[in-house]
Amino acid sequence: MDFGLVLQTDPPASRVVDLMKRAEHNGFSHGWTFDSAVLWQEPFVIYSQVLANTSTLKIGPMVTNPGTRTWEVTASTFATLNDMFGNRTVCGIGRGDSAMRVAGRTPNTLARISAAIKVIRALGRGEEADLGGGTVVRFPWIRPGAEVPVWMAAYGPKALKMTGEEADGFILQLADLYLTEYMVKAVRDAAEAAGRDPSEVTICVAAPAYVTADDSPAALAHAREQCRWFGGMVGNHVADLVAKYGAHTGAVPEELTDYIKAREGYDYAHHGRSGNPDTQFVPDEIVDRFCLIGPVEKHIEKLTALRALGVDQFALYDMHDAQEAVIDAYGTKVIPAVNA
Repeated sequence: MDFGLVLQTDPPASRVVDLMKRAEHNGFSHGWTFDSAVLWQEPFVIYSQVLANTSTLKIGPMVTNPGTRTWEVTASTFATLNDMFGNRTVCGIGRGDSAMRVAGRTPNTLARISAAIKVIRALGRGEEADLGGGTVVRFPWIRPGAEVPVWMAAYGPKALKMTGEEADGFILQLADLYLTEYMVKAVRDAAEAAGRDPSEVTICVAAPAYVTADDSPAALAHAREQCRWFGGMVGNHVADLVAKYGAHTGAVPEELTDYIKAREGYDYAHHGRSGNPDTQFVPDEIVDRFCLIGPVEKHIEKLTALRALGVDQFALYDMHDAQEAVIDAYGTKVIPAVNA
């Protein structure tokens, strides 16, 4: 199993670079960041420094979207980084929750994401792509062998189907075992129905992880408070799914939708941060299901179960008060045990 580190690009950028270097030293293979231009600093500028200060780490956004940048600009940015540092980027893409809404726009449609995936991937390989209206372009400076894999974030049935049909990888932002099994199956079934080899779709589960010294009530309570924000972030996507499909229609598992009943609103000023006051509706059960908390042994146990479900990478959201400690605990204890 590969391991990734997920950060927000809060200033100073040097700290993001330092944490990514620490992650690579501890056996992490991927470094990811949020991509929301109003809330945080520009990630692609920081990626060049991360790549320059690491040797093998692959980097990318979790996730970008096809609305805040034109597709040829996104493709050119990835392709330029690859030309400078080798094929060490992955384009994580989704509808654009915070990035679009904070800028006063609505998240992108699946049709727009589908078109963007095709353009970004083709241009990143040096192939021609139609930008719309018959305007076909190609980057003349792409070297042979260049590639930009595109991984799609998804929860709903149509998005899962499209991921299996079109994306190089699937990003699932939660670590619940039942929902992981359900959604991985949906992606793989769609890939197979489209004539693809399901094993060619990389499966990435992303969730906060918080390592405690023991499993005492006090330690677990603190860990839950540090990670409760994640249920609120996922809840934004779940609320959209409920609005689209309904809460009890069978289109979306109730194991995903039930917990947002008490959700009242969301202020993106606290997005992705521990102590977010808009996430108090998230019950402890959801924190335990969606995240990885507890002593090292509990992390190893859950990661082993995720790997058995076909998960290729666990991407660790590291937004809490123990960033270095969790990276080091994974590097010295968790990763070696999972990959023994």
